[in-house]
Amino acid sequence: MSAGRKCIVTGGAGFIGSALVRHLLDRGEIVHTVDSLSYAGRMENLAEVEDSPRHRLHRLDIQDRAALKELVLDLRPDAIFHLAAETHVDRSIDGPAAFVHTNIVGTFNVLEAAREVAAANAEFRLVHVSTDEVFGALGETGRFTETSPYRPNSPYAASKAAADHLARAWHETFSLPVLVTNCSNNYGPRQFPEKLIPLTIANALEGRPIRIYGDGLQVRDWLYVEDHVRGLVRVLDDGRPGATYNIGGDCERTNREVVHTLLERLASHVEVDVESMRRLVTHVQDRPGHDRRYAIDASLIERELGWVPDTSFEDAMDATVAWYCDHPEWLRSVMGSYNGGRLGTTR
Repeated sequence: MSAGRKCIVTGGAGFIGSALVRHLLDRGEIVHTVDSLSYAGRMENLAEVEDSPRHRLHRLDIQDRAALKELVLDLRPDAIFHLAAETHVDRSIDGPAAFVHTNIVGTFNVLEAAREVAAANAEFRLVHVSTDEVFGALGETGRFTETSPYRPNSPYAASKAAADHLARAWHETFSLPVLVTNCSNNYGPRQFPEKLIPLTIANALEGRPIRIYGDGLQVRDWLYVEDHVRGLVRVLDDGRPGATYNIGGDCERTNREVVHTLLERLASHVEVDVESMRRLVTHVQDRPGHDRRYAIDASLIERELGWVPDTSFEDAMDATVAWYCDHPEWLRSVMGSYNGGRLGTTR
């Protein structure tokens, strides 16, 4: 894909979506953001690009099939990046219906709208962005590959697995040029503070308890958001329609390690005693169905497309901490719709 193409980014006002929007604009693309502006999709995330003549925001819910189809047919994009989704496992435990409607029905609507565009544009591509959580949990060894069986263990993971299967079926049945990506745990600036890293930062800055689920030894593969969006664009440019690509950070850490590394970086940044922050850490009852370990084998995307993560965990963590500390107004704004309390207890 060459610069100057017209791209739609669903969920483009969210954490990963807004990073992708900025990256595409830096490349010289024309970008249309489609977002319902729910609690995690924020106008603030697009503040840097609101005056760009090559960007336009369309407030639209992908569950509105007719409106979505009308917009896509009007824009006739060269590419769609589909990121719009409900994403928080804890919220999926409290209210799974929203995940079924947005992640499954919404994906169906995107695929159907894309079919008509693809029929008239041989260069059209759709990148469907998913998660490693569809594969379930690993043991102490091994990594997920593109051929790992799907074994989702949460309502969120199940809804994303269903969406992945729809994407594959639309390629096989209707020859829709879909490319699927499954990424590991993202982190970085502008992530809504319900996820581990931004919530830890927000709670530490306010002196609130910092919760770690269970023993904190759950392992995740951590991927810096800027590395992720580079991978997504590489998949669009050079990937094979119908293929799946795992995008991972090659950075396994336990939740406990992440929290304590984060507190060290944060204490240094704000010049306070790290022990005062560590005293805020409290272990709470584990999340129902909490997967013990994820790890991504990203050798396929490296081998075929030449993508590798190029930001170290330490450098990315420093950049993340610095951004949140330098943007207290962003935290205050988004925390207005969330008080940092625990979600997903099934009680």
